[in-house]
Amino acid sequence: MSDYEKLHGYFLEDLSVGMSDTFAKTVTEADILMFAGVSGDTNPVHLNAEFAAETMFKERIAHGMLSASFLSTIFGTRLPGPGAIYMSQNLVFKAPVCIGDTVVAEVTLREINGRRVSFDCECRVGDTIVLQGDAMLMVSKRP
Repeated sequence: MSDYEKLHGYFLEDLSVGMSDTFAKTVTEADILMFAGVSGDTNPVHLNAEFAAETMFKERIAHGMLSASFLSTIFGTRLPGPGAIYMSQNLVFKAPVCIGDTVVAEVTLREINGRRVSFDCECRVGDTIVLQGDAMLMVSKRP
């Protein structure tokens, strides 16, 4: 078996509709600061407690794309995993995520169309859906 095959996640032939996986992460102050630094998104609602207190959220909130990145964690490391290529993502942000919240990201394989696979995506904090959407990835066939 080649290194490519050893390191590769699921191949197209290994996938079936209904497969799912999750990733959970408690959002910390450091996560928000690092995400702001990497992304360049320094919106004060994420970084400034006095500013955030005057918003509808009443406290600092995490970047929506930070929660969305947990979907990418699943796609790149678990399902389909290494070797998959992210092609598109649609997102609807439904509720804020605050420092200390544990975000549970979940993806479920909805459709296989050739090498393109579509997933339903959701992030929750407790019973609250904070983000929903869908994604399309390209997956390699077994060599």
